[in-house]
Amino acid sequence: MGKYKIRSLVTFLVILACVVITSGCLGIQQAQRDLSAAKQSQDTNKPDSGKAFKILHVMSYHTPWEWTETQLQGFKDALGSANIEYKVFEMDTKNFSAEEQKREKAKQARELIESWKPDLLYASDDDAQEYVARHYAGTSLPIVFSAVNKEPETYDYTTAPNVTGVVEHEHFAESVRLLKEFVPDVRKIAVIFDEDPMWVSVEKRMNETIPQLEDVEFVSWDRLNSFEAYQNRIKQLQTEVDAIALIGIFTFKDEAGENVHYREVLKWTAENSNIPDFSFWKDRVSFGTLAVVSVSGYEQGYEAGLLARRILIDGKTPGSLPIRSSMKGEPLINKARADDLGIRINSKTLLSSKIATKYEWESTNE
Repeated sequence: MGKYKIRSLVTFLVILACVVITSGCLGIQQAQRDLSAAKQSQDTNKPDSGKAFKILHVMSYHTPWEWTETQLQGFKDALGSANIEYKVFEMDTKNFSAEEQKREKAKQARELIESWKPDLLYASDDDAQEYVARHYAGTSLPIVFSAVNKEPETYDYTTAPNVTGVVEHEHFAESVRLLKEFVPDVRKIAVIFDEDPMWVSVEKRMNETIPQLEDVEFVSWDRLNSFEAYQNRIKQLQTEVDAIALIGIFTFKDEAGENVHYREVLKWTAENSNIPDFSFWKDRVSFGTLAVVSVSGYEQGYEAGLLARRILIDGKTPGSLPIRSSMKGEPLINKARADDLGIRINSKTLLSSKIATKYEWESTNE
């Protein structure tokens, strides 16, 4: 082959290589631009994790109270270091349970929502749902709830795309079994409620759970409205049953029509009843209830906080996050109450339960 042909072939190969390299570079650059555009689009649809969010917590009850405080603490812990501004509105319906009082508190809460315009509404326990949160179901305001006793469909939550949360399912069978671990002769049980409508769903779930329990009979389901009626019924039950389930004890009225604080109800019970009693909430044990497998307020709040995080930080819609229920319960026993009743608690039960060694009012008086 001549020198000219060889030189021409080399030149052609060099030009061809340049074209290939240039095309490849352009392709890479285009791919990089496409990837950058896609990422930018994705980031546009996802909330900025550094953004400051406003969360309004409407609690049905009040502080200080362990139940409400642990829920809020769990909620905050689940959100971690996210940039959140919190406001808390206390409905305080345990102390102000009249219908007009609840409606006035709800009016104030809704006015706060309209003026402050939170990024998310966190509503705890049933009154906050009934009087506040349900009015925003189906709107653009994201709602997360916790500690709800009624079924979520009661508040139209199951069909609302802006709502999710955590329902409070009581550890009923577990509480009965705990009591029978150290009071094995329990056969007949009476159940006490106040007249708060939220107990309807609780009673329904309890009845559905009864088939899981053997060798016990639930002989009465009383719904009482006054402290005097409660006192009379407790006195009657001393010779009729082996145990009492103290469920709704918040809205009993005194002679003046005012609420008797549940702590006073439990103190009177511990001082006047010789019948073992049980319930489902941790704070009851401190004030005299013998045995409880407790729903965890902290867990309720923490699970709700995880849902809020998915909504605010991860950009999920509330309706895409399934409503959750209570997890494992916590066994607690008041040994001071057991001692007063002459009940000996076996070592196995003592080791597997949290123990209160005295009544809360004794600590207060020290």
